[in-house]
Amino acid sequence: MSYAKQSEILFLWDGENWNPNGDMLNSNAPRYDEISRKALISDVRIKRTIRDYLETKGEEIFVKETQSPKGGLMDGKGRVTALVGSEKDKVAALIEKCIDVRAFGGVFPVDKETNNLTGAIQFKMSKSLNQTEINYIKGTGAFASSEGKENKTFREEYSLPYAVFGTYGVVNALASESTKLTDNDVEKIINALWFGTKNLISRSKFGQLPRFLLRITYKEAGCYIGGLDNLATLKTDKPQENEIKSTADYSVDLSSITAELSKYKDKIESVEYVTDGNINIEGIGSDWKKLDFGI
Repeated sequence: MSYAKQSEILFLWDGENWNPNGDMLNSNAPRYDEISRKALISDVRIKRTIRDYLETKGEEIFVKETQSPKGGLMDGKGRVTALVGSEKDKVAALIEKCIDVRAFGGVFPVDKETNNLTGAIQFKMSKSLNQTEINYIKGTGAFASSEGKENKTFREEYSLPYAVFGTYGVVNALASESTKLTDNDVEKIINALWFGTKNLISRSKFGQLPRFLLRITYKEAGCYIGGLDNLATLKTDKPQENEIKSTADYSVDLSSITAELSKYKDKIESVEYVTDGNINIEGIGSDWKKLDFGI
């Protein structure tokens, strides 16, 4: 069997008046770097989006909240047992059964041992291409503060007025053999990254949209440019970046990525991209293959 080829992914997505990744240790406010004034998204949030969408498509997912027959949530050991039962090689059985294990690896408590598997697909912490800020909103709830009282409860929430994020990931062919990750799995992951982002419709996430996705596939394992998110630059006529409110207010320049690709041209198998058509992208190579994802 052939396993997943080496590749890099750059995914651009945006939203307005929403909270893409609340920080539980900071009143669930959006994650934010005060120095750069840019919003942040953890890799855990990205993987959760992918897992949740894949599950709706019938894929078996290892890392998810599962109710225990004894009440409450199942622990890691219980989840392993629930999925692979008395299989002798439980880790191998989990790899075969669960796409998120093949993609992202995991920690598997088996008997008295803890098994660690490094995933072949890894995402770094995402950051907004534009500077933004956190809005604080306070209002009243629908119910009394306590039975018989006239005063209503208060609610508070935090949101970003607008941000466009660059999410960067690598498919590591050197690790794909140990996790049994296939190119078909990678196609499913990329599809879930796009449509999982679009279909994550909750009160805090509603309105986020996938805008552009770039995938570079290499002929050699271990080969990649690195830091594609830092090579994508935002251009705007707005006096301040925090005045950006929609895709109409800026363009994204990929010319630095195009320049890097020319250095690796003998090692590149293909360059593919998807766009929703509502974001202005500069620097797309004439030899890049445009995909439509059924959009």
